[in-house]
Amino acid sequence: MRGRADRALTPWQQVPLRLRASHHSFFGASADAWCDAAPAVARRLAAAWRLTPDGPTTHGGVAWVLPVRTTDGTRAVLKVQPVDDETRGEPLALAAWDGDGAVRLLAHDVDSGTMLLERLGASLEAEPDDVAGCTVIGGLLAHLRTHTPPAGLPRLTTVLGNLLERAPAAIPRLPDDAGRDALARCAAVGHELAAEPAGDRLLHWDLHYANVLAAPDPARGDWLAIDPKPLVGHQGFELLPALRNRWDDVVRAGTHDHLRRRFDVLCDTAGLDTRHAAAWTCVRVLQNLVWEAEQDVPRWTASAERVVADVVLPLAR
Repeated sequence: MRGRADRALTPWQQVPLRLRASHHSFFGASADAWCDAAPAVARRLAAAWRLTPDGPTTHGGVAWVLPVRTTDGTRAVLKVQPVDDETRGEPLALAAWDGDGAVRLLAHDVDSGTMLLERLGASLEAEPDDVAGCTVIGGLLAHLRTHTPPAGLPRLTTVLGNLLERAPAAIPRLPDDAGRDALARCAAVGHELAAEPAGDRLLHWDLHYANVLAAPDPARGDWLAIDPKPLVGHQGFELLPALRNRWDDVVRAGTHDHLRRRFDVLCDTAGLDTRHAAAWTCVRVLQNLVWEAEQDVPRWTASAERVVADVVLPLAR
């Protein structure tokens, strides 16, 4: 029996080369240690949780996803990823949602951060109408925020304060006047919001077409969210991922007008007022631009954030 189990785990001997390359781009020299250790983590937990490999592995930018079956034949996936500030809250939020609007967490190994998740269907990326996809995303955002946030998640108040401290040094590092002006204007909106309550809702933070998958049971709705980077704050902070994902669709349809259509649909279906949604989207643009400036990523003139800023800044006043 043990020999057969070992052979079944053979595809788990190493992480995919593209995942290793992605880890190097994010984590630098520390990437190899995690990539070298990840297969042993997966095999250990497969044995502990009595899982059987069930198909080729896949991956995102950071996580290694291994399809498995449990002892009763349930289709699931092992999600192996580093534990850091971005991933630490994911199992907390998934446990709070408990399968209501999001993928169900079946087991969690605290030491490695590995999760056993139910296996879902195809993503919303296959929806040909990107605006119709925004209707789905807005509805999920409205539903997910009805749950009580668990303890231990970062708060938007802290995120905003940190961004406003970093913004002055980031402005001169952007490569053109238009970019520097937009960052400064988004920071000004952030300073205005700092005087208001920052909200107390459980936020997903990264809900876009690729992070919405088909539900396995119609009783739970058609779609479920995956891959949260949760925090506690104002729901208007949630919209940017859906605005800037599938960007080719926006460009083909007529960039600014089509982006405004997405924004309006998201506000309507998520139950958000335009001004606050626009203002918090400015803060989300600020977050991306500060990161780009600090990483010396000279892509402002071609970035989606510039167009998003053009659309939402006039609405934020």
